[in-house]
Amino acid sequence: MRRALPLAAALALACAPAHGATPAPKKPASDVLLQADEVDYDSDNHIVTAHGHVEVDRDGRILTSDTLVYDQNTDVLTATGHVTLMDAKGNVSFSQRAVLTDKMRDGVLDGFQALIGKTGRLAANKAHRDEDRFTTAIRAAYTPCKICNKPGQTTPLWQVKAYRVVHDQLKHRIKFHDATIEAFGVPVAYTPYLSQPDPTVRYSSGILMPDIGSSTTIGYFLRLPIYISMSPSQDATIAPLITTHGGDVLEGEYRERWMNGGMWLQGSVGYNPNGGISLNQGQIYSDLFGSGRTPIDNVWSTGFDVQVSSDQTFLQRYDISFLDRLTTDLFLQGESGRSRFAISGYFFQGLRPTDDNRTFPVPLPLIQYTYIPEDHLLDGQFRFDLSSVALTRNVGTDDQRVSAEMRWRKPWITGNGMLMTLEADARGDVYHIDNEAPLPPSGHYVERGLPYVALDWRWPFVSNAPSGNSYVIEPIAQAFWAPYGGNPKNLPNEDSASFELDENNLFDFDSLPGQDLVEDGPHFTGGLRADAIFPFAHVEELIGESFRLKPDPIFAADTGLAGKDSDIVERFSIKFEPYLELTHRLDFDPDSGTVERNEAYITGTYGRSSAQVSYVQLAPSAVTLGLGSREEINSQFDLNLFRYWQAFAAIQRDLIAGQMINTEYGLGYEDECIAIALAYRRKYTSQPGLPPSTAVILHVGLKTGDQDVKPFSLFHQDIFTYNRP
Repeated sequence: MRRALPLAAALALACAPAHGATPAPKKPASDVLLQADEVDYDSDNHIVTAHGHVEVDRDGRILTSDTLVYDQNTDVLTATGHVTLMDAKGNVSFSQRAVLTDKMRDGVLDGFQALIGKTGRLAANKAHRDEDRFTTAIRAAYTPCKICNKPGQTTPLWQVKAYRVVHDQLKHRIKFHDATIEAFGVPVAYTPYLSQPDPTVRYSSGILMPDIGSSTTIGYFLRLPIYISMSPSQDATIAPLITTHGGDVLEGEYRERWMNGGMWLQGSVGYNPNGGISLNQGQIYSDLFGSGRTPIDNVWSTGFDVQVSSDQTFLQRYDISFLDRLTTDLFLQGESGRSRFAISGYFFQGLRPTDDNRTFPVPLPLIQYTYIPEDHLLDGQFRFDLSSVALTRNVGTDDQRVSAEMRWRKPWITGNGMLMTLEADARGDVYHIDNEAPLPPSGHYVERGLPYVALDWRWPFVSNAPSGNSYVIEPIAQAFWAPYGGNPKNLPNEDSASFELDENNLFDFDSLPGQDLVEDGPHFTGGLRADAIFPFAHVEELIGESFRLKPDPIFAADTGLAGKDSDIVERFSIKFEPYLELTHRLDFDPDSGTVERNEAYITGTYGRSSAQVSYVQLAPSAVTLGLGSREEINSQFDLNLFRYWQAFAAIQRDLIAGQMINTEYGLGYEDECIAIALAYRRKYTSQPGLPPSTAVILHVGLKTGDQDVKPFSLFHQDIFTYNRP
């Protein structure tokens, strides 16, 4: 018969004095619940003995075992056989024999095993608990990896074996003394001391796993990141990069989050004794990247973005970034309803060999105001825009612009399903020009005013088949009228210099980017969109062309709008979700038959495998900035070999020159516990001071169960450790 000693009986056992003795005053005993198949109480010696399915609950600490002996005089509890102990925080320990004292807070456990977090495992010959906080295990092994129970698969992917392991449950840290790190059961490293956060910690200061490799540009290198957790909303990373031929670089990153905002800054400074075009000049490099957003109140906010580098080759030399145009900005903006006001400034930096940063404009300030009322005006949508910008240069023309624009738009649907949109617009601009010789006939000022009226017409025809297939045919037509002369001679063109016609802007009333150039004169645009929707696929086709009464001289040959007839643009896409997607874009001149742009993109996904292939062909007339014709193919493949093994490759090839531009190949392994990647990279292009290069990189990341990558710490001080929810 199963017996239980409930609360009252347990208290009586805990407080009962020896027979015939005068009871001494004692503090009230804590609540204890003991239940078992059989319970005996020796009233003379004050010893409780329990057998069979024993369970003790005391102050939130729960113990289960086969047998139990509790000496009330010494407050010593001895449990044997399948002992399980769970403390008030949920940590679970297993043992064959346990001797506990101080209300089951402290004790010694033989044949010790423990669960730490969801996946952490600690096993030892013997362990003892102290202060209800420290667990010290002797001749122990620890792993955060899940352990499979199948025969031959019980060895964890990585583990730490040590003579002594101390788990601090208050600071959530595990310290190893005289430790050996094993991977796949093979010892790979030894250290006399090692410290690691337990799996319940999301962020903790320490040394992250390094990146190791070799490059023909910088030689052998080692990157050793050090992570610093400052608070639940602040952290930093310091990563020294040591090379044998490219000098040394110190990278740093700081991140902080606050209510509805935050910031991050990432900078580097380095010294290379083998820099310069001659590769034997000592050079100091630096860069700074970052972003920040700060709300001031419910309407106003401010922020910044920064991208600067002291050298054109620094970012690519050390694989920090592959950007070749950098943008820095600072802004203050307010949003109320659908209206917005913003004042900002920009700084641009070019890293291409042909860039002369002295000619790059600095827009400061750029003021933009947009007013959109909540209610309709004349049964249509009204919008007012006001903007102003001042551009300055070290070399070249300075100018200032003020622009105002009013727009009214009314969409409606006719009874037979036609979609109609009528738009009326009027804008005016005033420019002030400095440092230009000779000056325009109007002097330092150039003015412009331009209205337009446009109508967009679409008539979709929809057919639904009984099989569930749907088909849509939609002819599209646009009529646009504006007077000629919208782009006066000597008008500065700062923000509309780069333009190309495609299916995304063909049917826009205002297809030109920026404010400086506008479309004027009457023109007509026509096209057709077709959709076919099947249970297994979605097919879409869009084609269109624009016509003018006379050519507009602002459009160069590479824009697609030169002459009376524009290029014909087309986009075709087919999707077999979620496995395959194909998109083809075409731009050709109907007069000459020349293909100005031919692009194809294929994306395939199956399980953990994926492939992305793109093909781009540009005629010389379709390439801006005089870069000549281009024909390239880019591809990236990720192949899941089996389970956690992944092979990857990336290729960029110039088909005109018949040579590679960039290649990368690699092999990786990643599961819930460890991530390893070995990559080979080859850059075939060069620029002054940066010849073609080859690199081999090894990256290892150790995971601790729930989190991605955890730092190891060789520091003896446990600082800046936080449990984040």
